[in-house]
Amino acid sequence: MTAATHSTLFPQVPDTADAVLDGLDPEQREVATALHGPVCVLAGAGTGKTRAITHRIAYGVRAGILQPSSVLAVTFTNRAAGEMRGRLRQLGAGGVQARTFHSAALRQLQYFWPKAVGGSLPRLIDRKIQLVADAAAACRIRLDRGELRDVTAEIEWSKVTQTVPADYAAVAAKTGRQSPRDPAEIAQLYATYEDLKRDRAVIDFEDVLLLTVAILQDRHDIAEQVRSQYQHFVVDEYQDVSPLQQRLLELWLGERDSLCVVGDASQTIYSFTGATPDHLLDFRTRHPGATVVKLVRDYRSSPQVVHLANGLLSQARGRAADHRLELISQRAPGPEPVYAEYTDEPAEAEGAARRIRDLIASGIPAGEIAVLFRTNSQSEIYEQALADAGVPYQLRGAERFFDRPEVRKAGAALRAAARFGANDSLLDDVVDLPSQVRAVLSGEGWTSQPPAGSGAVRERWESLAALVHLAQDFAAAKQGATLGDLVAELDERASAQHAPTVQGVTLASLHSAKGLEWDVVFLVGVAEGMMPITYAKTDEQIEEERRLLYVGVTRAREHLLVSWALSRSPGGRPNRRPSRFLDGLRPGSVATAGRSVGGGSGGIERGIGSSGGTVVRRTSRTPARCRVCGRTLTDAGEMKLMRCEDCPSDMDEGLYERLREWRAVQAQRSGQPAFCVFTDKTLMAIAEAAPDDEGELARIPGVGVRKFNRFGADVLAICAGQEPADSGEGD
Repeated sequence: MTAATHSTLFPQVPDTADAVLDGLDPEQREVATALHGPVCVLAGAGTGKTRAITHRIAYGVRAGILQPSSVLAVTFTNRAAGEMRGRLRQLGAGGVQARTFHSAALRQLQYFWPKAVGGSLPRLIDRKIQLVADAAAACRIRLDRGELRDVTAEIEWSKVTQTVPADYAAVAAKTGRQSPRDPAEIAQLYATYEDLKRDRAVIDFEDVLLLTVAILQDRHDIAEQVRSQYQHFVVDEYQDVSPLQQRLLELWLGERDSLCVVGDASQTIYSFTGATPDHLLDFRTRHPGATVVKLVRDYRSSPQVVHLANGLLSQARGRAADHRLELISQRAPGPEPVYAEYTDEPAEAEGAARRIRDLIASGIPAGEIAVLFRTNSQSEIYEQALADAGVPYQLRGAERFFDRPEVRKAGAALRAAARFGANDSLLDDVVDLPSQVRAVLSGEGWTSQPPAGSGAVRERWESLAALVHLAQDFAAAKQGATLGDLVAELDERASAQHAPTVQGVTLASLHSAKGLEWDVVFLVGVAEGMMPITYAKTDEQIEEERRLLYVGVTRAREHLLVSWALSRSPGGRPNRRPSRFLDGLRPGSVATAGRSVGGGSGGIERGIGSSGGTVVRRTSRTPARCRVCGRTLTDAGEMKLMRCEDCPSDMDEGLYERLREWRAVQAQRSGQPAFCVFTDKTLMAIAEAAPDDEGELARIPGVGVRKFNRFGADVLAICAGQEPADSGEGD
């Protein structure tokens, strides 16, 4: 193991408070040292927000400004909370509470229920779908399995938006919500569901928040007791807060303003659950004196991936889009995103599996590759394709690693072996720790070679193999480590939900991929009807679909492959088209005001936007042809030049050099690589065409709507031999 790997897996606790700040960039350091009053951190994807806020908490604790027991850090998933606890422990701030909203509320509810209500807290049900089915039966309403899920989701939305059954129909109409059934029926089912819960003395997940809010509102003595315990709050993923969670946060805070929130409106993808970015976007209105810090340095993704991500958001509309963050990659250049079109979905899955097999053969670990899709129903075809190609995979969304039965059983076997030590016959003549672990786990079904095929047997083997890999890393990092040391490490990780990486390609929906990252990401099924999905009708729903694709793009560190299929099944009618979100971003396409239907060049139309400014849009297009020989062009580079590579060029060399000098200035001002302004091919095309007016410039591929609006005046001035105006500010 290298020194770098060692320090990553088992870092040293910083010696001093100031040492906690080492390695932070200027904006992250500003976050870490802003310890008083309200703080709002607007953090783009891959900008190190978790690093910034954990170092902020640790710096406050180590400097004596914050008491560990008085800090409550809140996030949205157990995995994120576990990661935060692990990082805080490594920074010497292990006494800080890091929990989900529900976990923190449940602890308070369990503690205060006897005092506030009396008796024991009603039983918490894990799943409400059976109770919804019973409510439907009581109402004599027939629901199939899909309708049951939809009605359950509608009840959950109602509760987190604090909508009671009697108000459901009116609120759904006011918010434009599409009810899965008649709103009056939903209200009836909702009311009956609540009655059944009371009759059976049970509560559901949302009740945990509702009841905690009710107690804190009604019992000022209990509210003050909570506020005396927790005096400083940090909320991660603040764009995903629901009205109910916001109300709970306000009750925790009271009249104080010791609050730090972190979020990105462009990653709001859970509005169907009641999440809204309004609390994040309105933070400065509610807290006029708040410190606001923007994190835009992207440490995760290559400039090419970041360029595509920024391009996606540049076409967005709405309030979240108005507050988008323009990311600036801090990584070395990587490969351009790859776009692939297939005849049908099985061909798309097989194509992805072949590419993945080749990537693994080239040295990329399977665990650093992900296949992301819009709906879980798309996973099966990729599971089969990967299994057929002999590629290991894991399906995200199953139970947490340390909750898996095989992992629990393996942990018990390792614990027993550590306890009995030399008396365990399995360990006779086995000296080093990794060999001991392999010997113990062989009794649990682990083998040196994975089983053939896919399914439960393969998933079980992958879990045990992850424990073997962890033992190898642990032994390399800690000389002389014993089996007992490893068991203690596993217990600590289980407590923090810090699972080792299972070495398999990850299959996941775009929603479940939030917060994760890989070296290689395959975005599959990026076609109209799936992205945006068919039932996204309103402008708000369409924009959320765009943000979902943005989240998918920003999961990739270096390699990004985007694909779509023209039909669902072999021999099917090829009537699908690539997603409109790729218009103007993928080679051979240009941005359009409406639905894209093909590739090639087009004209422009000018009009007045809603804000009164001039808007430039692409009009319909024809196939791109070489302007010298007339041949149809398919290569992206040739399409930018509008000629074959081997056809003669009539480029104005002087104009080309002036354009390059101008581009260098623009790149320096924006802090981006030069190709993010215009690529060399686009500059060559401009220098060859030497456009005289906006129409000629707009017809050059590579000059999309956004770049036309931003740089068009400068480019035309340079082409006319004039000095460009200063256009370096903003978009």
